[in-house]
Formats: sequence, structure tokens, C-alpha cells
Amino acid sequence: MRLNADQLAERAGELADLLADAVDGGASVGFLAPLDRTQAAAWWRERSAAVADGRLVVWVAYEEPGRVLGTVGLALPDRPNSRHRAELVKLMVHRTARGRGLGRRLLTAAEEEAAARGVTLLHLDTETDSPAEHLYRSAGWTPVGTIPDYAADPGGVLRPTTLYYKRPGAGTAPASPGDCQW
Repeated sequence: MRLNADQLAERAGELADLLADAVDGGASVGFLAPLDRTQAAAWWRERSAAVADGRLVVWVAYEEPGRVLGTVGLALPDRPNSRHRAELVKLMVHRTARGRGLGRRLLTAAEEEAAARGVTLLHLDTETDSPAEHLYRSAGWTPVGTIPDYAADPGGVLRPTTLYYKRPGAGTAPASPGDCQW
């Protein structure tokens, strides 16, 4: 399900739970552990302004009765010389929902939206040797290089990150709804 700004603000608590689960699980998504749920919800609510003005597109996958299982964002630049590209951000899947193809479906949704918007280049960064690297490589993303000590993991330890790019539409697997709502 693609969220508008109001929906993002309304689901901030559910998204905070997902973000806290990612951080507790060791994902390097910009926060240190332990992540306070109030802080996480406020961070998500702050994103609603970017959604409202078109700089960010956010999808969530959830199961009834509305528990968010995953999310992904597509950050769209607003400068004239960079409108051909976008950054994939905050792809997260709850630890209890991993291994069901949800990450790939979220990734595909973002790639398809990028292609529909005329974006010809996507990029992302992820912690080197993280489980996410397997997903990106198997989905046709190309590693560009690794930067040492790029970001701290949730425990505060500096880790390297690997940069990736992809041309939308190249090697994208078709999305299927599976057992979650879009």
C-alpha cells in the first residue's frame, strides 16, 4: 500500500514498531539501540512533509489487523540536474515476516514506481555483508564500491557500506501480493 502524508502520520506508531524491530535485530538503518518508540514514531511523522511535497514515496506491507510487516521508500531529488535518479531508502521487513519474499515485493514496487516516473537510475547503500546485500544482488542491483567506517550499526560500531545502482526495469521480478496487503 502506497501511503499519502496523512496515512503515513496515522501509521507512525506501527512504523515505529517496525523500525524498532529492525534496529533491535541489528539493521543499520540510521539509529542506535535501544531505539525509543516515541522517537521512532516522531521520525516517521516528520517524513510526512516529504511525502506531501512529492520528495518521498513510501509503501507499507501489512497483515490484518493492520500490523506493518515491511516498508520501503523512494527518495526523489528536487534539483533539475538529478531528476533522472532516485534513492531507495529504508527497506525493512519485520523479523517475523522474513523469508516470505516480502522484501523483494517491496523492492519491486519501488522499482516499478521509479520506472513509471521516468527515473532511469536508482541507487542505495547498505551495510557490507548484511543480509540485504543478497536481496539486492539477486534483484539485479550492481555493487559500485565499499566505503569503510561509513555508518555505525545499532551497537555504535562503525561498519563499511556498499553502494549499489540499478536501471529500473532491468531484472525486476514481478510483484505478487502474497499474504500481505498493499
